[in-house]
Amino acid sequence: QVQLVESGGGLVQAGGSLRLSCAASGSIFSINAMGWYRQAPGKQRELVATITSGGSTNYADSVKGRFTISRDNAKNTVYLQMNSLKPEDTAGYYCNGRLGVVAGTISSWGQGTQVTVSS
Repeated sequence: QVQLVESGGGLVQAGGSLRLSCAASGSIFSINAMGWYRQAPGKQRELVATITSGGSTNYADSVKGRFTISRDNAKNTVYLQMNSLKPEDTAGYYCNGRLGVVAGTISSWGQGTQVTVSS
């Protein structure tokens, strides 16, 4: 069974920082692109940042310069360092990974971790 498990969410004041982690486990042969998405109440899920297996990154305009995505391939883990947090960053944050498994390549989601930024 393959799963992605996020951690690191919480409550922080505006201007503060949090670091999210997403660890992949199970019968995984490879991990291709990974990404972070977020969903605020009443809104659609949106892309925050992605990183390829080679380390190329892409960010939503709203987080550029404040958030940094990185990965540790040896640990099958992707991170999201969030600095200068704003109340509008409040959302559930979800990890997604394109994982190579026996049956092929699948897209897997974590259960999410809540980030709340107070003003």
